[in-house]
Amino acid sequence: MMTGTTEQKTYFVHESSYVDEPCSIGPGTKIWHFSHVMKNSQIGEKCNIGQNVVISPDVVIGNNVKIQNNVSVYTGCILEDDVFCGPSMVFTNVVNPRSHVIRKDEYKTTLVKRGASLGANCTVVCGTMIGCYAFVGAGSVVTRDVPNYALVYGNPARVRGWMCACGINLEFEGGSRGKCKACGAEYIKSGEQQVTPAAK
Repeated sequence: MMTGTTEQKTYFVHESSYVDEPCSIGPGTKIWHFSHVMKNSQIGEKCNIGQNVVISPDVVIGNNVKIQNNVSVYTGCILEDDVFCGPSMVFTNVVNPRSHVIRKDEYKTTLVKRGASLGANCTVVCGTMIGCYAFVGAGSVVTRDVPNYALVYGNPARVRGWMCACGINLEFEGGSRGKCKACGAEYIKSGEQQVTPAAK
């Protein structure tokens, strides 16, 4: 059990949680009840790690990441800055697990890019990439890469629309240019699988 840091008290760990050494935790991060951060993991600044969360060895987590209760972030996961992981969502790291077969050398990398949101109870199958500011609906099962700014849901998850970086659904109305009704940001849609911010 550890509260503070190896040098200064720049992050918070609840007394019921464990932080193995060595690991790196940025200033302003909070780790709440009954969680376990395992060795060689890296957690950035101003993250919020909820109750009953496991961060496995060698996981890399960026800045301002929010991980809600009951999430296990397994070895092979990389979460970039500003990622949101909803309550009880699931990561995996082996595509064909067997209790009697050791496959630690076969872990697949799962990359969740900047600003993406993973809804409550969704499952992300290992080896996939979730694009920047993508939004995975609650209860969905992600089995393939998700494009930047895409709204996906279902089992398997499919692209159902597009999301602004601020989290509002974008409407293109049959054209190639869309504007967020909340923040005014503009986007360009190219084909069926690519949306990019419009040049300012």
